[in-house]
Amino acid sequence: MTRNEKPFSSYSGYLVLTVVVMLAILAFLMARAFQPLLAGLCVLLAIFLAPGLYMLQPNESALLTLFGQYIGTDRSEGLRWAFPLYRKQRLSLRARNLNAPTLKVNDKRGNPVEISAAIVWRVQDTAQAIFDVDDFERYVAVQAEAAIRHLASRYAYDDGEDLAQGELTLRSGMDEVSQALKTELQERFRAAGVETIDAKLTHLAYAPEIAQVMLRRQQAEAIVSARTRIVHGAVSMVEAALQSLAEREIVELDTERKAAMVSNLLVVLCSDKETQPIVNTGTLYN
Repeated sequence: MTRNEKPFSSYSGYLVLTVVVMLAILAFLMARAFQPLLAGLCVLLAIFLAPGLYMLQPNESALLTLFGQYIGTDRSEGLRWAFPLYRKQRLSLRARNLNAPTLKVNDKRGNPVEISAAIVWRVQDTAQAIFDVDDFERYVAVQAEAAIRHLASRYAYDDGEDLAQGELTLRSGMDEVSQALKTELQERFRAAGVETIDAKLTHLAYAPEIAQVMLRRQQAEAIVSARTRIVHGAVSMVEAALQSLAEREIVELDTERKAAMVSNLLVVLCSDKETQPIVNTGTLYN
């Protein structure tokens, strides 16, 4: 059964403190006036009222119960007073940080990755945090780990040929992944009356056993991408050169000579080493 927070209005503790001090003074005066009965009554009344005093700091609350029955939650600040038989349990409402441990999980492709996150949270419903779960701080830590594991299994670590065009990955869609993590954490924390303020990935890497292999794969993909750009640029340059020669009628080339010229130009432009020029002292066809 879910129990929601009920507001509780306490009384100013300064007035009650004044009454307790006055009762103590009155008891002393009655004792000196040889009125033991009145002095005893003043002392008993002061002893009864004093335990009802308690102090709350900013962003701090007190849950009040009476013989196991939940009365309400006091969110007031300063010196307060409530019925002395109420049990008062303080609970902080301040934002808290959870630095999740580095977890080794499998991504969408099944590759082992290391992932961690920093989560900012705070108690929103004090009754749920205390009465609906056994230990809400432990609950938050366990559910945060489960959410991070589930998140990593939903996305691939990096782009690849097996992924759809524009599909999010852990590395390229950091903001969207963080928002998805925050949403999932909020769903998991709701049962404990906890609010997720922020969630960000703090560590993301391939597991050590495949890190070197994946590094070589990324290097190969980078080389292929660079070569593709080089070849595309070289073809454009050769096409522009042949078109310029034809338009200016500098030299007429048959199909075989065009093929040779294209081959030579592509070798020069696409080679990753410097080429050595050879001067042709004969005619074009010798």
